[in-house]
Amino acid sequence: MENPLVKVLVVDDDPALRQLLADYLNRHHYDTLLAPDASDLPARIQRYSPDLIVLDRMMPDGDGAEACRRLRQLGEDIPVILLTARDETVDRVIGLEAGADDYLGKPFDPRELLARIEAVLRRKKGASALTKDQPVAFGPFVFDPTTRQLSKETEIIKLTGGEVNLLEALVNNPGKPLSRERLLALARDDDEGERNDRAIDIAILRLRRAIEDDPKQPRWIQTVWGVGYRFSP
Repeated sequence: MENPLVKVLVVDDDPALRQLLADYLNRHHYDTLLAPDASDLPARIQRYSPDLIVLDRMMPDGDGAEACRRLRQLGEDIPVILLTARDETVDRVIGLEAGADDYLGKPFDPRELLARIEAVLRRKKGASALTKDQPVAFGPFVFDPTTRQLSKETEIIKLTGGEVNLLEALVNNPGKPLSRERLLALARDDDEGERNDRAIDIAILRLRRAIEDDPKQPRWIQTVWGVGYRFSP
C-alpha cells in the first residue's frame, strides 16, 4: 500500500490565497484541505485529521492566534504555522506563546511556506520518535507498541490487528476525544477489509471486554457523546 499523503489544512479568508496554496502544495504531493475561517476548527480536525494547519492570524471571525490557543487548551498537538500581514516581533511572540510552531509574514513565497512545513513536520516526527516505542502502563495493563502486545501482569491478551491499531491510536492520544472518523483513519487495517463507524463501535466493545472490569461503565476507554471515544489513563 502506498503511504498516504500528508494532510495540510489551510485556514484563510482570502479565497485566492487559499487556492494558490492548494495548487502549490498539491503539486508537491500534499493533500490540501481548505477552510475560509476558524469558526469550527476543532470539528474540522476531528473530521479530517490533518497533519499540519496553516492558519491566518487575522480573519473576520477572529484571531488565528486565539484559535491556536484554544486548540492547545483542548489538548490538540497538531503543528500550526501562523500567517500574518503584521510581521512584527510582538506579533510573532503572541503567536508562539499561543502554541504556534512557526510564523510567516505576508506576502511570502510559497516555496518558503513549503520549506517551513517540511521543517515543522521533521521536528514533529523527531519528537514523536522519542516516545512512540515506549510501553504504556495503565492500571494492571501494559501496552508495548514495539511488540504490539497488551499484557496484564504476565498474561498476554489476544487482540486482532485492527484492535491493536485502535488501542495504539487511543493510548497515543491520552485524554483527547477522538471521533470515529479519526479513529478509522488512525486504526485502519487493510487485512480486515473496509471499516465503518459501526466497526469502530464493535472494536471498542471488544477492547472494553478485554480490559474493563465493567464494560458498561468503562474506566479506561470512555464514550464522549457526540464526538467519539477517549482513553483516560
